[in-house]
Formats: sequence, structure tokens, C-alpha cells
Amino acid sequence: MLLVMSSYGLSYSYAFALYYNISSALQINCVLFAGNDLDTYQHQLLELRQRLLYAEKENSKRSHELSSVLGEIKHIVAKRINLTTNHTDGMKVLNVTGKLPMHLTNLYYYLPHLREYEDAIIPNIVIGQQRTGVSLVMGIPTVKREKQSYLMSTLQSLLYGLSEKQKNDCVIIIFVAEVNAEYVNSVAESVKTSFPREVQSGLLEIISPPASYYPDLSNLKKTFGDSEDRVRWRTKQNLDYSFLMLYAQPKGTFYLQLEDDIIAKPDYIQSIENFAAEQSQEWMVLEFSQLGFIGKLFKTEDLPLIVEFFVMFYKDKPIDWLLDHLFWVKVCNPEKNAAHCEKEKARLRIRAKPSLFQHMGLHSSLSGKIQNLKDKDFGRSVLHKAHNNPPAKLHTSLRIYQQYTLENVYEGKGYFWATAPVAGDYISFTFLKPLKVEKYYFRSGNMDYPGDILYDTTVEVLPADEAVRKGLVNYTATKDGYLKIGAFENGIAEGSIDLSVGEILAIRLLVNSDSPVWAILSEVLIKMSEN
Repeated sequence: MLLVMSSYGLSYSYAFALYYNISSALQINCVLFAGNDLDTYQHQLLELRQRLLYAEKENSKRSHELSSVLGEIKHIVAKRINLTTNHTDGMKVLNVTGKLPMHLTNLYYYLPHLREYEDAIIPNIVIGQQRTGVSLVMGIPTVKREKQSYLMSTLQSLLYGLSEKQKNDCVIIIFVAEVNAEYVNSVAESVKTSFPREVQSGLLEIISPPASYYPDLSNLKKTFGDSEDRVRWRTKQNLDYSFLMLYAQPKGTFYLQLEDDIIAKPDYIQSIENFAAEQSQEWMVLEFSQLGFIGKLFKTEDLPLIVEFFVMFYKDKPIDWLLDHLFWVKVCNPEKNAAHCEKEKARLRIRAKPSLFQHMGLHSSLSGKIQNLKDKDFGRSVLHKAHNNPPAKLHTSLRIYQQYTLENVYEGKGYFWATAPVAGDYISFTFLKPLKVEKYYFRSGNMDYPGDILYDTTVEVLPADEAVRKGLVNYTATKDGYLKIGAFENGIAEGSIDLSVGEILAIRLLVNSDSPVWAILSEVLIKMSEN
């Protein structure tokens, strides 16, 4: 804003300098003219001076307005810095208050009830480190479902296979679109328990809306043959998406709209980056799924305009219809035919294939609705990854499901799947001869069942030399001689084996507590040392 004011001032200073140069030149040359010619030039000069004076007055007025806006922004930022902290049921809740930012004041016209509540647009930040400046912001709205929640599986899928660099350059915002504090806190507790590192680092955030954000939804006009419940559901959904987008807007460069019942391909972030970089024309949305509002990528700079359009018509149509209408307004010519309109809209919304996200939920967030939607462009999921592992005898105490044996995953032919493990269950790889192992990598769960992972499971090795085994005091030893060298975290266990351990006879995965879910082992890598 300061740059804008500076450039205004510079341009008007230049204009007045030009005016005085012209004035001087006319005074010098006016002796050459007489009568009407001189009067005409004097009149034009006076008119020019009056216009410049008016322009300077307007410039001063605009500069004052811009200074006021800047002051308001500084005020809001100062309030955010001095966040107050409340503790509710052990959860950290940040209550941020302040006036509606200047660029959002039009919301008052479409949601007039907001005028009565100063903080109605300010979220309750239940979990978050206020991460900003990232490349990718992902938004996941979620509500309480009658049948089954898919949120944890969705998060497992999104985090599956992300590199540390990718984790540090994105933020996933879970918007719990409920005003029941007990339910919101229960979701937050589940996320904290399942993803402690991601919460601590700021990768995962959880927000919820104030109850005052929502208008009265009890007397909505029924349209398109929808029931009263469905009209209320889709209307609230429009408001939920809008709230989430506004919160996400200042956090990064791109915003990816997701839902709470999807699975993602492991390389989805890299694929999105590559596809976005390939675009040579201006676009408003890149689509990475053909279903509903899943996998829609926006530039965050466009979100205020998009949200304003959504809020204008939030009671009239579903969110994906409104997005299509926005494109129509921007580029379609009423004097042209429908084919021309579709061609123009295709310049703004560009579809990527194959799809990167698949809908996996069966029970919709709309009570009683079954939604068995599948994206045909998603393709087949890669459910395991093969590696060349050393010869070994394989054993497990887990109850194997059908043909999904341990040999499958170890030999790279498929994946291992077993019923829910209990404390004391194990998976062991006993080598045919002592080996020097450099590193290991075990991945549990897969794209189809990202929630079927190993919980509270340690990685242990059995050194070939008993004397070495007893001399390694830095490791916790089991009664049967194994050393604990690692553990599963978010379904993955990986690490290097110190040279001091020497050759080993076996590697064992030991389950330390009962698991609530079945277990899949989809990748096993045991890399031998080359020395």
C-alpha cells in the first residue's frame, strides 16, 4: 500500500512540473498571439490547472484512505500476535477477535447477521502453529457423520509418502464445521493422538467456526426438487467452504480443496506442482478429480473473489454449480452459443488426467444418503512396492487374511494383510546366514486401506555375536537377546543400523499393545551393507 501511495505522489508531482513547464512556454510565446487565440490558450491552461488541482485533492484523499486501511491491518496483526489462550478439556483454543478485514466488508450485505457479532468470521483455532508462507494449503471440511468417519484414513493417505521438504512447505487445515465444542475437541484429540509430530510441527491445523457465523437456516426456499434437509445441507456446505477458504487465503500460494473421505496418490504434491508449472495461460482452477469439489486447486489471490461469489448465492445452488456459474460470468458471451462458452470456460478450468484423488466414502455427510461415487480417471492404486531383499525365513503370529501372505510383500509380489494385532504379536525375518544390514524401511497400510497400519510396534534386531549384544548398552535389550533400534510412526519405520551392532541374524517387528484395526505391510526394504 505504501508503494501505491508513493507512486501516486510521484506521478502527480511530475504532472505539476509538466504543467508549470507548459505555462512558462505559453507565457513566452503568447506575445506571438493576440485576441481570441490568446484567450483560448489561457482558458485551456486554466482548465488544465483546475484538473490537476482536483487530481491532487483526490490523490490526497486516496492516500488518507490507504493509510487508514494500513492502520487497520496493523491493528488486526497486533491482535493476532497477542492471542489469548484458553484451555478447554486440555485442548489449546486460540480466540482471535477483531473487525472484519476491509476486503471482506461486502460479506455484510450477503450475511447481514454478521453485523451483530464482531468475531463471527474469526475461527476458533483448536490446534495450530499459525504456519504461513507455504506453497500449498490444503483444506478439509468435516462434519459429524451418523455412520462412519473417514477423516483419519484421509489424513493417513495425504501424509503417505510425503518427503520432509514437502511436509515443511504445506499445511493441512481441518475445518470441523460444527459448533458443539465437545465434538470439536474429540476430533482434535484423535488427530493429536494419531499425528503428534505433524501437529507439533504445524503441518496439521484444526479450526472450527463460531456459532454466530451461521445465519438462520430453518426457513430456506426449496429449489431443484431438493428436500428441505438437502437444501439446508448444501446451503451450510457453501458457507463452510467459504469460511475455510477465507482462513486459508493468507497462508500460501495455492489452495487445494479436498473432502474428508478421499484417498490420494502417493506422489500427488509433485504431480500438482508439475502440472501447474506446465500451464502457459491464465487459469482459475486446476482440477485433479472429476468428482464434485474434490481436488480443485486455486491461486490464493483469487479466493476473495471466489468466496464473495459463493456467498452471494449461497442459498441458491450447490457449490460446484456456483463455481461453474462464476466462470460463465467471467468469460461467456451471451451472443455466442453454448459450445463457445464451454471452450472459453475450459481456458479457466483445466482438467488434469489421471485423477490424483478418489472418493472412498459410502455414507454421505447428508443424513441417510448413500454416495458410492468413484472417479474412473483415478486408475488402479499401487498397493505395494517391491525390493530385492536378502534370502530369509519368514514367520508371523498374526492371523493372515486370505492370500495376503508375508511372502507376498517380502518378495515384492503383493502385500501382507492380517486381522487386528494384539500385544505380543510379531513379524520376523530370519536370515539364512549372518548379514551386515545398512538400513531398513517398513511401510504399513496402502492407498486402498491407509488406516490399516501398525501401531505401537518396535523394530528389533538379533546380533550374531552374543558378546557384542551384551556390550551395547545404548540399546534396550529384550529377554531373548533382541535389541530395540526403532519404531513405527504414522505407519512407517525406517532407519540405519549402527556398525557397532555388527552382523545380525534376524529383524523382528514386535506389537506392544492391542490394535483397533487390521494391519497391512505394503513395503519391506532390508538393504545389506556393501562393506
